[in-house]
Amino acid sequence: MSNPFGLAIDLSKNNLEGPLPVFPVNVTSISLSKNRFNGSISSLCTISGGKLHFLDVSHNQLFGKLSDCMMQWPSLVILNLANNHLFGKIPSSIGSLYRLESLGLQNNSFSGEIPRSLGNCSALQFLDLNYNRFSGKIPTWIGERLSSLIFLHLRSNNFSGGIPLQLCWLTNLTLLDLSNNNLSGNIPSCIHNLTTLAQQESPSHDHYFIETSANFMHEVSYVDKASVMWKGMERDYENGNLKTLKIIDLSSNKLTGVIPVHISVLFQLVELNLSRNQLTGRIPSDMGQMRQLESLDLSLNQLSGHLPWSISQLNFLSTLNLSYNFFSGRIPLSTQMQSFDASSFVGNPALCGLPLTPTCPDDEKSEGKPKNRDMAEFWQCFKLGMELGVAIGFVGVLVVKLDHPWKHLCFLLFNNMKVRLRNLKDCLYLLLAAVGLLVRDHVSRLGRKLKLFEPSVSS
Repeated sequence: MSNPFGLAIDLSKNNLEGPLPVFPVNVTSISLSKNRFNGSISSLCTISGGKLHFLDVSHNQLFGKLSDCMMQWPSLVILNLANNHLFGKIPSSIGSLYRLESLGLQNNSFSGEIPRSLGNCSALQFLDLNYNRFSGKIPTWIGERLSSLIFLHLRSNNFSGGIPLQLCWLTNLTLLDLSNNNLSGNIPSCIHNLTTLAQQESPSHDHYFIETSANFMHEVSYVDKASVMWKGMERDYENGNLKTLKIIDLSSNKLTGVIPVHISVLFQLVELNLSRNQLTGRIPSDMGQMRQLESLDLSLNQLSGHLPWSISQLNFLSTLNLSYNFFSGRIPLSTQMQSFDASSFVGNPALCGLPLTPTCPDDEKSEGKPKNRDMAEFWQCFKLGMELGVAIGFVGVLVVKLDHPWKHLCFLLFNNMKVRLRNLKDCLYLLLAAVGLLVRDHVSRLGRKLKLFEPSVSS
């Protein structure tokens, strides 16, 4: 007698071989991962009962194209076809999987563009398409329609064009990997809108559903699994470890422009890899705010300028690569920065200091002079500030005491001073000029009064 609730099949992690069997129409769950099944997957189209919610045939030797029969699985939540030899385009019927939360197609040979119908799967949280042959532009609708995405893995494909601004709308995203493609243009300046990367808590990657068998019904959970590039090495993650990784990897593309200044607000990011691009400009001065950063790779770009002192505050940083850029000046002094090998800084001819060189060229020139240039500049500004304060105070007294049209000019001067003056010297010169005009006018008025007073004295 058939079970009214359906059938759950779990034959994973065995050494089963041969083609896939024909499954019952009312099957609800199929797990055949980590076996040696081969041949076509067309037999899956016989599952037409509409009850299938879990399908995992990953890590086998299956090959061929996907049949356009997914509309028969409207209850499907998990679809994992990873690590096989499947090829061809993704059929448009994938858009019929309205309840789909996890899609794993990595390590196959799928090609063509990502079908637009996938945008119908608005519940999707986990999307892993890495190591395939997908091409075209990264669709804007990913950001517009898949707002629940937590994990977006498009590594090692043939995507081209720019990074769409709409990806900034994925506020739940914890991992964004677009590395090893042909992407060009700038890194979106709105990347700081990925707000989950700035928060301690992360959305769960667990997927819960009711699994049924012949005699009972029980709740089970499925946790996504992925191969992630972490600190230069590819590693497999599953269970709770995957959701702790907060990563942005845009390496090995053709990206240009500068590193967005506000990227430093992503306080909980643990890895940032922008290496092997054509980025220019400086490292954002506030990079030290990213206190959870453990891996930073900016190598093989065209970045320049001094290394900001703030990066010496990255206390959890264990992997650093700034090599082969155009950085200059002294490497910031700190226990953290000097603990890295010289290979982290090579290829920057104008960069000096430990661990590259024991000294910098200007060390000998600075003998006999104040060693702390910043402190010298501070005292210079302090002196100018004192002079400015005296001048302002003096003019303030004159303005209050004198009943003269110059009084209104001075008030207007003070109201616009912060906007129009660029430095303390300009401010001082202008105020002294105003003082001179006021004093001259006051003396002139006093002289005229004295002349009027002279005749009465002579009489």
